[in-house]
Amino acid sequence: MRVTTTIPQNDLCQVPKAVQAIEAKGYDGIVTLENRHDPFMPLGVAAINSNRLQLSTGIAIAFARSPMVVANIGWDLQAASKGRFVLGIGSQVKGHNERRFSAPWSP
Repeated sequence: MRVTTTIPQNDLCQVPKAVQAIEAKGYDGIVTLENRHDPFMPLGVAAINSNRLQLSTGIAIAFARSPMVVANIGWDLQAASKGRFVLGIGSQVKGHNERRFSAPWSP
């Protein structure tokens, strides 16, 4: 069994201390969520402030980004974390795509 937890996403300055504490407590990984803030930026900070934690997006919204942008972000996070990054992407419901991301929805 692997145990993961979330990290603060609203203040990037809190991320280094948080990931060091999480790592010291023996957690296996951290996960970020795409709700009010970007899920990738905190993982970049976490990558350079931790040594063994698996770093994951607990779903980054695919429709809101170009596939090439997601690929580049994933590549960079994989390099910065020395292979500890796991990309979780997914779709979103019609209302969120249209209102939150101003993206057209077609089934």
